[in-house]
Amino acid sequence: MATIEKRDNCWRVRIRRTGTPEQTRTFNSKKLALQWARSVENAIDLGLVVDRRASERTSLGEILERYRREVTPGKRGARDEDLRLRAMARRPLARIKMAMLTSSRLAAYRDERLRVVRGATFNREFNLLSHAIDIARREWDVYLPVNPCALVRRAPQGRPRSRRLQHDEERRLLSQCRAARNRWLAHFVSLAIETGMRRGELLSLQWVNVDLEKRTAFLPITKNGEARSVPLSSQAAAILRSLPTSPNGYVFGDLTVEGLKKSFKRAVRRAGIEDLRLHDMRHEATSRFFEKGLHTMEVAFVTGHKTLQMLKRYTHLSAPDLAARLG
Repeated sequence: MATIEKRDNCWRVRIRRTGTPEQTRTFNSKKLALQWARSVENAIDLGLVVDRRASERTSLGEILERYRREVTPGKRGARDEDLRLRAMARRPLARIKMAMLTSSRLAAYRDERLRVVRGATFNREFNLLSHAIDIARREWDVYLPVNPCALVRRAPQGRPRSRRLQHDEERRLLSQCRAARNRWLAHFVSLAIETGMRRGELLSLQWVNVDLEKRTAFLPITKNGEARSVPLSSQAAAILRSLPTSPNGYVFGDLTVEGLKKSFKRAVRRAGIEDLRLHDMRHEATSRFFEKGLHTMEVAFVTGHKTLQMLKRYTHLSAPDLAARLG
């Protein structure tokens, strides 16, 4: 019900209704005050009045921080996502209040980020940002008529990488990995080339899930959400046998994502190799499986790819090798 009070020469209207924000306004005449009160009450009855207070006082950075605390820990790859959210929360965009977050501001943010990172990297960040906003809208009472991320074009993905080890690059790389201060690096890279396992799968691999007699490594949690057993080559089994049993039960002990990435980059630089990433070891392994004669379903079983289209992105056969096999 509307309350109308006269204050000096003005009429102040206050409307309170359970489930809707308080509405107040001041008018020069009682007639205008009554007309406004009736229109607002009609809008409330029709469900057209929403509570914008949370979106007006909450910044995007606060949403990202809450998402990092409450949502991220329950995800696979929580460690990487935590770092990504912390970095996003430090950028100027995070200071904007949710009510002022528009598609034009997000598009400007996209263009700025694309000067620094590749399209695929930006899209991963932006999809995470969009999901955080969706959670805020659905579960945290932050009103936005639409998610503004849905109105912004994503960046072009670019062509999939086709980088493989060339000539003596493997020898040079492993030589520098063995010379690194990081005692796990050479073993990690060698095992990645032999098994095609993802970085996170290798880092989370535990000795309790390794059977060196049957030459298998069981992965209870993978990127695609399905557990799988990875068959190990004799070389992969030999690499594992050469490793010490770590106190925490993990095959690669206390090796972290950041420590691994930094050590690998330094080894690549010392080896004089250009444009080589750690994930390229998975490309290399997958291509070698095909070159050894495994058919598509066998390779998918080993690598954990769920579709042929996804598998093709990681498969880059060597034309000279295939020519030799053709005779």
